Amino acid sequence: MNNQKQAPRYYVPHHLIFYPVMGVLVFACMRQAFMGYENQYIWFVIGICFFSVIALAFMLRQHYALGNQDRIVRLEMRYRYFATTGSRFEPLEKQLTFKQIAALRFASDEEMSDLIEKTVSEKLTPSLIKEKITNWVTDDMRL
Repeated sequence: MNNQKQAPRYYVPHHLIFYPVMGVLVFACMRQAFMGYENQYIWFVIGICFFSVIALAFMLRQHYALGNQDRIVRLEMRYRYFATTGSRFEPLEKQLTFKQIAALRFASDEEMSDLIEKTVSEKLTPSLIKEKITNWVTDDMRL
């Protein structure tokens, strides 16, 4: 169940296989480069290349995954608002930040429309929105 202090989630192939293996490779290359073995320069360059792959993988994974999830959150809120009120969410959406919308999605359908109106009129912060939610809707799929 979701709450304000949700634990981080891990993707096993990425967090527990790829990063550790790449970390070991970087460590091994740097050890070879700094321990006085032959071809120190080549080992150093290979280690830098492995480190660059780690950094690039991290940046791209975060960028694309979070960008897609943000779009999905907006679409989910549009659908839920329309399904519960019969009105479009877009006019209200323009008055809210993404962080406010993301916080509002944890509200149950019964309290969502009132909480959206209160957020727009009182300019509630995401943390205040979460405090006002009485019936949390779980989100087990967001990374």
